[in-house]
Amino acid sequence: MSKSPTKAVVPWLGVIADDYTGASDVAGALVRAGMRVVQTFGIPEPSLHLHDVDCIVVSLKTRSVPAAEAVEQSLAAARALKSRGVQQLYFKYCSTFDSTPEGNIGPVADALRNEFVPDGHVTVVAPGNPALQRTVYNGVLFAGKDLLQESSMRNHPLTPMSDSNVPRLLQAQTRTLVGHIGYSAIEAGAAAVQAQFEALRASATGYAVVDTLDDRHLAVLGAALLGHPLVTGGSGLVVGLALARKSGVQAESERVIRPTGPAAIVAGSCSEMTRAQIETFRQSRPCFLVDPVAIAEGQDVVAEALDFARQNIVDGPVLIHSTASPEEVARAQRQLGRARAAEITEESLSTIAGGLIGLGCRQLIVAGGETSGAVVRRLGITTARVGREVAPGVPWLTTETGDEFAILLKSGNFGNPRLFLDAWDHDR
Repeated sequence: MSKSPTKAVVPWLGVIADDYTGASDVAGALVRAGMRVVQTFGIPEPSLHLHDVDCIVVSLKTRSVPAAEAVEQSLAAARALKSRGVQQLYFKYCSTFDSTPEGNIGPVADALRNEFVPDGHVTVVAPGNPALQRTVYNGVLFAGKDLLQESSMRNHPLTPMSDSNVPRLLQAQTRTLVGHIGYSAIEAGAAAVQAQFEALRASATGYAVVDTLDDRHLAVLGAALLGHPLVTGGSGLVVGLALARKSGVQAESERVIRPTGPAAIVAGSCSEMTRAQIETFRQSRPCFLVDPVAIAEGQDVVAEALDFARQNIVDGPVLIHSTASPEEVARAQRQLGRARAAEITEESLSTIAGGLIGLGCRQLIVAGGETSGAVVRRLGITTARVGREVAPGVPWLTTETGDEFAILLKSGNFGNPRLFLDAWDHDR
């Protein structure tokens, strides 16, 4: 990004995201709402000049680290954002409220409240995102038609969700009293919501979990929250906040021109949707499987993968993946151990991604949160301009550090089965 001083627009919103793909999700939502957005990976350096930016999204990897570490990084990110003049902070977590009784949503939200929210003010908790079929009704979180605890999140390896009641989930992580604002108040409009804030404030309640059944509710909440210094939630509510700032919203966001050239996909997610995307892609384009057991046995799979790419990338996108069925993943974990299998996989996929850029790849899709983090670190990406979404929560990013290239960071379950085939022509 340019270091020369120019007249800058002070960004109004600073987002602290606990995951890289989650950060891209919220950044894409803001672009959809007409905002000019820059996504940083890690805390932005004071020397970094950001020009013509409405919103800054800081990508952290704090979802599953020890709570004290998550708090430290999140506070540092918030302070960096406030030093740039942002008027409102947004703590972004997953729409499935990924956490445990130890955190990290509660401890991070508490720390941000203690430093940036005046005493007695209520902080909203809004995981719902109807565009992604995540809704909250009577404080209960649904994934599609299923209760959260009956969805695939019940088997999540790091944050298994065995309860769907958001106030109860958060109350286990904080000493601050957690309340709830139901859909009837939100249906009544922003003034009714603000009256609910005052009632909760009078009862010494610090958090308000809000129902969100459709996009109208997000718009109402956005209008009611304009003056709040801190908001927390998934990627849905930022759209309501952006729409409420009508003077700063363009009819259509400025188009981010992304590079063209050789294209590749690196996939580490084993989600159902990623498996479907790979199966659809392999029907017309070549794929290469990265086997962590073979790597552990001494096979140079990385070199083989890059040789495969070298031979095929001139004809169109190629896909290199470690994605496997749950049974195959369990078998590798039994042989290598869960941690070792994950370490080998992420190290290999990130090395391959670096090799692909070295081969001249200028468009790269990365599937999976952990894989995305490993690839971003390997490639040394620190900032990117956010383009329009290929699918809800899945925007193209154009890097602004080093050699310019386009990268799309996809959460495992996002997108449709044709995403790996159709993403390349999106918004051309």
